[in-house]
Amino acid sequence: MKKVLVTGGLGFIGSHTVVELQNEGYDVVVIDDLSNSSLDVLDGIEAISNKKPAFENIDLKNKADVEGFFKKHSDISGVIHFAASKAVGESVKNPLLYYENNLNVLVYMLKEMTNLKRSNFIFSSSCTVYGQADELPVTENAPVKPAESPYGNTKQIGEEIIKDTCKVVPHMKAIALRYFNPIGAHPSANIGELPIGVPQNLVPFITQTAAGLRDCLSVFGEDYPTPDGTCIRDYIHVVDLAKAHVVALERLLNSNNESNFETFNIGTGVGSSVLEVIHSFERVSGQTLNYKMAPKREGDVISAFAHTEKANTVLGWKAQSTLDDAVRSAWDWEKHIRKL
Repeated sequence: MKKVLVTGGLGFIGSHTVVELQNEGYDVVVIDDLSNSSLDVLDGIEAISNKKPAFENIDLKNKADVEGFFKKHSDISGVIHFAASKAVGESVKNPLLYYENNLNVLVYMLKEMTNLKRSNFIFSSSCTVYGQADELPVTENAPVKPAESPYGNTKQIGEEIIKDTCKVVPHMKAIALRYFNPIGAHPSANIGELPIGVPQNLVPFITQTAAGLRDCLSVFGEDYPTPDGTCIRDYIHVVDLAKAHVVALERLLNSNNESNFETFNIGTGVGSSVLEVIHSFERVSGQTLNYKMAPKREGDVISAFAHTEKANTVLGWKAQSTLDDAVRSAWDWEKHIRKL
């Protein structure tokens, strides 16, 4: 079995990816500092895949700990790097936190990986690298514009760091997966999105409002130039996204990559507005959601949804779940953890 390191592997996307890796027979090692996750997620992963991954509680901002990990695990065949801060609004308020956590850690990881015999790296990137795209849907050839937020900037800079490293380290191969908006939970309801504190993303705020944890959902902006005035995003089921990571990793492990650094958009190709997501929830849950319109947030783009042809044809991956499927699974997870 090939050994794969998943950083941030107890987080939302990381935990689902660990499940899919183990289902495909990989030997998984998880690093997580539990700053935005829980040790209980290990039990959820085991309940689904019948195997608990190896786990190390490491703060990757500590360079010596990163060095020590790779000395201990010199037989790593691939790394999937999720560990990063990821909220647009928070990054605007606290940019230095984001630059330290998202860039320093990446540099420490890559420095150690240059010493491995096989350096296969999957980077958790984002559609925020495109800013507000000139044309929709967004292709991988769209220009990378000045970032709308420090979070988006860390993803742009992160890709540049990886690209520059791949140029000078012949055995380093990397793929940046530019996600659109992951939502939902595993159909078993054993793992899902569980933000610590107030949710920064739409769907967990919807489900927490419906569960009674929040009084009201705020919809940020109602006069955007969109059909219903609210922002449009490409919402992808987290299990579909997790499977994309396995496919991307296997592309590198099998040396099917066309260059040492590749990028792929990972989305559904369909844009849904905030109000459409709310209506989807009301449809699948059978209940009315309490929400109100609120002022726009700094850093939010108007509309973003993926052109997925490259991922569909080159990676051989395609999203399978609908918006209703994803929202329903998120609500099932919320009901499970709240015992509703």
